[in-house]
Parts: sequence; structure tokens; C-alpha cells
Amino acid sequence: MNTAAAATAADHQRNGGDLVVETLEALGAKTVFGIPGQHALGLFDAMGRGHLKFVSSRVENNSAFEADGYSRATGEVGVLFLSTGPGALTSLAGLQEAYATGVPMVVIASQIPLEGLGARRKGMLHQLDDQKASAANVTKSQRLIQHASGIPSAIQDAWTDAISSPQGPVWVEIPQNVLLDPIVVPPVEDALAVAADNPPRVELVREAVKWLAGAQRPAIIAGGGTRRGHAEKQLLAIAELLRAPVICTPGGNGAFPWTHPLSLQSWVEDRHMTDVLEDADVLVVVGSSLGEVTSNYFTFEPRGRILQIDAEPRVLESNRPGLGIRADAGQALTALEESLETAMGGKPLSPDWHGRTPEALVADSLAAVRERLEAQDLGKELRFMADIRAAVPDAMQTFWDMTIAAYWGWSCWDSRAGQFHSAQGAGGLGFGFPSAIGGAVGLETIGKPSRVLAVSGDGSAMYSISELATAKQHNVPVTWLIVDDGGYGILREYMVGAFGQATATELARPDFVKLAESFGVPARRVAPEQVREALEAGFAADGPNVVVVETLLKMFAPTHLAVQ
Repeated sequence: MNTAAAATAADHQRNGGDLVVETLEALGAKTVFGIPGQHALGLFDAMGRGHLKFVSSRVENNSAFEADGYSRATGEVGVLFLSTGPGALTSLAGLQEAYATGVPMVVIASQIPLEGLGARRKGMLHQLDDQKASAANVTKSQRLIQHASGIPSAIQDAWTDAISSPQGPVWVEIPQNVLLDPIVVPPVEDALAVAADNPPRVELVREAVKWLAGAQRPAIIAGGGTRRGHAEKQLLAIAELLRAPVICTPGGNGAFPWTHPLSLQSWVEDRHMTDVLEDADVLVVVGSSLGEVTSNYFTFEPRGRILQIDAEPRVLESNRPGLGIRADAGQALTALEESLETAMGGKPLSPDWHGRTPEALVADSLAAVRERLEAQDLGKELRFMADIRAAVPDAMQTFWDMTIAAYWGWSCWDSRAGQFHSAQGAGGLGFGFPSAIGGAVGLETIGKPSRVLAVSGDGSAMYSISELATAKQHNVPVTWLIVDDGGYGILREYMVGAFGQATATELARPDFVKLAESFGVPARRVAPEQVREALEAGFAADGPNVVVVETLLKMFAPTHLAVQ
């Protein structure tokens, strides 16, 4: 802080906004995303006296995606500042994705002055009958602070909620006058938030070990909870001890080594993989609800017993009966690994998949998937995805919108040493680019290589096109790949398949190159076969850049329809 700023801070009468900023800094926050608003000005004024970095986006929904991406990329809590009413409400679709995926975020929303609360229609600007009720479906907890002395403890408690499994976004709202009025509360000196313990029950671990030690055909589904629980090492150890084939869901992509002899990769939408999972006599499901995609659109009919581990009790047995273990995935798999090692004496299991070893089963299953794909007219798609993978450095993080390239990515993307992030939790459009902005900002903040890739379709790109201004203003190192097929491509494909024709799926095409250039962001248009070269050039550049590919990608044929 310079001398003039320090003098101003010393002369300033502290207020509730200062308490917010001081508490967040004491908890370890470094960056805040959001947009200023009239009732939130006390927050933003206080930031000028603190050390938080502020990233100003252009639409609150994108602010939420940015805070989400920051958290996913760094493992730290994302922080979001919102203004009252329209600003707060506009963020909710972004918060739904964070809530569905279990991303820890602390949302600080302003409120109308105290005297307007209580559903009285005073006609105050941005007034809602009950603002925090609007957030109840998309956040873990909601708090209204009505006096300044309660700010530090409330934010500390909210932060604890956010980082305790199941993790997720939390909502704190503070009235305008509580933020602005002078206070006698001393400066915040420390704040401590420790995640609540969420271990598995001992008797459930003991029972799970009995099932697994006696299994003939064990298999594992690794969902997003595996990654959130940082359980990758334990998963690998258990899989090798059981010699169990492992398949990752879209959210679990990267939880298990892609080229491992026991890896079924992420082809959960292929019937060959569904057949393997149905044949398992003990199926371990970690951090997954066995939802729509993982169950191959609810055609999955397991014949064996299911062990389901999840931090969220509402997930357990929500789709299939089994032995439910409510626990953080990391804690549960640690306990399971230790108990299995003891029970089995460190000797790997000898499974028998009807005369085949599990390694042979995995190899045969992957070969069958390849054969199915090669029998379809998908040469362009397979090359396109392979070229993107070849261009992306092994450790680079990627952020994928709801678009055909991303749906391919759910199944075929080898994240290697990087991380794969997509909007599969809630499935809303517009996630890719703003979350990548947040991710790049976060990686730079913690001193890691910060160049990232965002992938969108032309439809989803228009949801977040204004964030080109954010990327330019903050010189964020994001390369944005826009695959432009002139419409909502996957919906077009669904409608043609179901009804013989598509309705309302076609979109007027802006010139994305000129549009990006109007923001001062370099952009180029290339043919599909040039995407690798274009991305490599983008990765080598400074700041944001855009690559546009005008092409129509197709999805591989669904395999679940024949069994419905």
C-alpha cells in the first residue's frame, strides 16, 4: 500500500465492509470475482484498503462460473461478491453448477437496508421478498447478517461449511447499512476454518472388506467425489490390490491413470462398458450417484452387490440399493485400503471374469469400443479430438462448455497431468470460457503455469462472449476454442433423430473473429484439420486469444436406445 493510500486508510472510519475484507483475508482469500452494485459499494470501497485482487466480470452468472473455475483449478475457495436483487439472481445458474459439482465457494451478496427487510413492500431499489430463499436451491447454506459484530464469525462459519464435505457454495448476505455504518469492532486479526471430519463408519468398512476380499469380479466406478476427496492415490492402490477394472465418470475424469492396464477410461456411455459393470459381482461406486450419464441413461442393471461411497447422504442408494457409506472419498478409501491390505496380507486378488483376467477384459472392452466407433462415419471427429489432445500440453487444465466437442471429451479425453473441467453437474450453457478465466487467474495467483484452454460451441459462446472484455482487461492467458456449427448442434441432432427435423435450433452466426478483435483479443479462423497448429500458436502467445473452427461435429451413436 502506498503512503497516500495508507494515510487514507488510517483516517477512514472503519465499517462493515472492512470487516468482510479483513475476515476473507484472514481466511486465506486472495481473489474476488463479481460486479459492483449500489448496495454493495461498501464491500468494494473496503477492498481498496485491503489486499484482495478483484476480477471484474460483465455478467453475474459468468462471475459465478469464474469463481467456480478458480476453485477447481487451485483447490482453494472461490469468492464471489454480488449486488442485491437482479445481480444476485443472475448468478444462480452459475451457482447451480458449483452446487451440483461440489465446488467450495463463499458468496457475499449485499441486501437492501435493514429497515426494508421482512417482505414489506417499501419500493426500495432491487428489493426482493426473501433474497436468500432464492439461493436455497443452489447453495449449501444461507445466512443473513444483521449487525456488524456478527460479520467475522458468520463468514468464518460459512467458509467452514464450504470446505466441509460434501463441499459446495455458501451464501452470506449483508444489508447495505450494515456494510456502510461506522463500527466499534476492532480489526480482524485471525480467522480459522477447519473442514468438518467425515470419516466412514468402522462397521461399514469392515463389511465392505468382507465383500471385496471374497469378490470374483470386482469393478470400480470413480466419480467426481473421488477427485474432490483427493483420493486418486488410494483409488489406484485399491484397484491394483483387487485387480479391479476402473471406469471414470465425466466428473471423475483423471481420477485414475488413463493408460493403466485396469483402466476402462471414461467410456461410460458405451454399452460394452455397461455390460462389464453389470457383470461385476461387487461394484464399488465412489463419489457418483449412478446418475443419467453414468448409468448409460438409466439402462444399467447391475447383477452384483453395490458398495456406494459418497459424502452426500442424499446420493446414497438414490438410484440403486446397496451398502451406502457416507464419508469423504479420501477418508473412506484410505480406511478401505488399510483394511484390505491387512485382510489380504498385501497379496493381490485373483479375479476371474469368465476365464479372462481383468487386464484382458479391459483390453478387449476398449478394443470393442474402438471397433464400434470405427464402424461409424466419425473420422473427422476422432481426428479433431486427437488433434486437440496433441496440442494441449500434458499439465494444462481444460474447461469445457456444454457442446458436442465436450460430450466427446467426457468419454475420450485423457487429462494426463492436467485437469478436465466441464459443466456436467448442472449442464448449463456458458461455463467454459468464464470458468477458464477464473482457473487461469487462480493458477497465476498460486504461482503455477496459468495458460488454460476453454472449449465452447457457438451457442454456448454467446452466453459468455462479454467476458472477452474481462479477459482483455486482466490479460488472462486463456485460449478459447469456439466450434461454430451455426446452431445448438446437439439439440439439432436430438431433434432430427427423434422427429425427423429440427426446430428453433439454428442461430445467426456472428463473425467471432471480428467480434473478438473488437475487444482487442487476437483471433483466427481455421479449418478443422488446422486446429492443432492454431492451438499451439495460441498457447505460445501472451494474454487471451480465440480460435474459431466452423464445422459440424457429430456424436457417436448412442448405445442405450436398443435396451430401453
